[in-house]
Amino acid sequence: MRPEIFVAYVAEDLAQARCLSEALRSAGSSPWLDKDKLLPGQNWPRAIERAIEVSDIFVACFSPRSVLKRGQFQSELRYALDCARKRPLSEPLDAVFIIPVRLEECAVPRRISDQVQYLDLFPDWDKGIRRLVKAIHRSARARPLLALS
Repeated sequence: MRPEIFVAYVAEDLAQARCLSEALRSAGSSPWLDKDKLLPGQNWPRAIERAIEVSDIFVACFSPRSVLKRGQFQSELRYALDCARKRPLSEPLDAVFIIPVRLEECAVPRRISDQVQYLDLFPDWDKGIRRLVKAIHRSARARPLLALS
């Protein structure tokens, strides 16, 4: 089973989000990127919420643009935090759901950085991707075991 990964980003970072999605796909994951998955006429707010709910991992892409901008990215992040709180009690307390990644130097909001370790995809993109894939696959391997208990 390929881990389902929701990729959250601001429009100004679309090119980097696409590169990240392609790297995740190449590594055996199934990334969900709104520009690729939403269909014309689809109720996009509900489709995004549903995609977050069913995702194994929520990757939040932080940049100087995303931390200053108000809008959909922040809504998706808040919804993912709510979903994380509703995860089954059978999951370990340290189960991975939200993985903040920094596309470049910027401050990660305190609400996130106080609770979750973030990952830098700079200055070495390939090293950052390897660490991200490792975290995703480790989390994915742990989940089926929980379903069997």
